[in-house]
Amino acid sequence: MCDQHFETDLKRYRGRAAVTRREFAAISASAGLMAMLPRAANALEVSEVDVEITTPDGVADCYFVHPSSGKHPAVLVWPDIMGLRPTFRQMGRRLAESGYAVLVVNPFYRELRAPVVPEGASLADDAIRNLVFPLARTLSASTHVTDAKAFIGWLDTQDAVDTSRPVGTTGYCMGGPMVMRTAAAVADRVGAGASFHGGGLATDQPESPHRLVSQMNAHFLIAIAENDDAREPEVKHILRETFDEAELPAEIEVYPAGHGWCVPDSPVYDEDQAERAWGRLLALLDTALT
Repeated sequence: MCDQHFETDLKRYRGRAAVTRREFAAISASAGLMAMLPRAANALEVSEVDVEITTPDGVADCYFVHPSSGKHPAVLVWPDIMGLRPTFRQMGRRLAESGYAVLVVNPFYRELRAPVVPEGASLADDAIRNLVFPLARTLSASTHVTDAKAFIGWLDTQDAVDTSRPVGTTGYCMGGPMVMRTAAAVADRVGAGASFHGGGLATDQPESPHRLVSQMNAHFLIAIAENDDAREPEVKHILRETFDEAELPAEIEVYPAGHGWCVPDSPVYDEDQAERAWGRLLALLDTALT
C-alpha cells in the first residue's frame, strides 16, 4: 500500500510520470487542476454542492456533483489516504459530466473536515505522513460498512439519482477495500465496483475484502499498480479465482505504472495509463449500471 517502500518507488516512478511535481504545481497554480483532466466532447453541464450526511458516527462532509437536469445512476467515490481534496472534486466532476450523480466523501469526517491536507501535500513530507496514516488507522471494516450504507442511503433520496438503476462505487489506494465492502454491504444496490491501486484487497486476515465476493452482485474493475503486484504477485490470482468462483464479471489487470498513478496530484501520476484506466471505468459503468 501507499505507506510501504514509498521513497524507493517514488524515485522510480516519478521519472516515468507524464507530468512532474514541479510541472503539476505550475499548472495547478495557473490554470486549476481541471487542466490536467481532458474534458469529454459530449460533457454534460453539471451542478455541484457541498453536503453534510448524517451517519451512525456523526456528520460527514462530502461533495455531490451531478448533471444539471434529469435523473442518473449514482456513483460513490472513496478517495485515497489524502482524503477529499481539490483533485478528487475534479475527478468527481469529470465523472458527472459523463452522466452520473457522484458523491465524493471525506472518509476522515469523524476526526477532521476536508481537506485534511493542504493543496500540493505529498507523502514524501513526514508531517503529512504523520497526519494521514493515523487518520487511516481510525477506520475499520466496520466503519467502511456503516458509512457505505449511510452514503448510499443518502444518494437514494436525491432527485438527481435514478434509483431504478444500480449504484457504482470507485476507490483509490485505501479506498479499494472500501469499494469491496460497499459492494457486499449494499449488494442489492451496487452493480459496479472499481478499485485503482487499491491495497489490502486479498489478505490472510478473516476480514479480508476478497472473502466478501460471494455476497456481491457487482461487476468489477481492479486496476493494480505494477509495484504493488511485484511485492504481492499472488493477489491478482486470488482475486481472479474468487470472482470466477462467484461467477461475477471482473476485469483484473496490472498496469505498467506506480501506486497512485491515477490521481492527478500524485507525484507518480501517469496521464496515459490514468486515461486508459478511466476509459475502462466508463466502460464498466456503462455496462453494469443499466
